[in-house]
Amino acid sequence: MATTKKAEESFGQFTGKGVEALTLWADANQKIVRELVDLSASTAKEGVRLYAELQSSAVEAMKGGQDYLLRRQADWQEIPKDPVGWYQKNLLDGIEEAQKAFKLLEGNAQATTRSAERLQASAEQAAKEIQQTFASVGGRLKTLYTPSAN
Repeated sequence: MATTKKAEESFGQFTGKGVEALTLWADANQKIVRELVDLSASTAKEGVRLYAELQSSAVEAMKGGQDYLLRRQADWQEIPKDPVGWYQKNLLDGIEEAQKAFKLLEGNAQATTRSAERLQASAEQAAKEIQQTFASVGGRLKTLYTPSAN
């Protein structure tokens, strides 16, 4: 009878610790999934932000290109009057437009870099939180299964 009672107590302790361990893992999984969802949401948000910046830059470039072509059309009548002046003016305008294009490209590169840095910071934060979760679960499981000194 005493042996049966002791076996039942041991079985009860074993199942209690098993349930507690499963609860710890379920909580850890919930925290990890939450971090991954937050990371996914911030990645999507950052993607939309970058797309908007690049799209704005593309619209600006299109507008600049159209303005340049419209100015060139108006200058066609000047060719017979002063071909050298027309050539110089077009050369300078072309250089100016190329500089504008490179500035837009530089702005796009900077926007992409900033976006990558923000994504990296978000990923590092999520990794840190997940690592802390695993460390916490490991510590709690260790204390759960450490034999008590009775």
